[in-house]
Amino acid sequence: TLIGNDVVNAENDKLGTIEAIMLDVGRGRVAYAVLGFGGFLGIGEKLFAVPWQALILDADRKCFVLNVPKDRLERAPGFDKDHWPSMADERWATEIHDYYGTRL
Repeated sequence: TLIGNDVVNAENDKLGTIEAIMLDVGRGRVAYAVLGFGGFLGIGEKLFAVPWQALILDADRKCFVLNVPKDRLERAPGFDKDHWPSMADERWATEIHDYYGTRL
């Protein structure tokens, strides 16, 4: 039921929607939410793996809050639907967590 939920920032700018949830099976937890941003009807959309702990659920508004300005998200490491990163790559994971200020 989380797929399709909106993600907004503290200024209430819509940053995108949750497109997928990535699990860390070895640790038994959600590792990343894949956030879709931009594009039209999925064309030209950029995807971002956002560490799960960077998101705050706002149950009243039925959305997630990511405390990042919109322009910072636009510059974040991203990928497209046909070229997903290896989420098991430690270097990639460190880069993502550093960008969003979270811990592995």
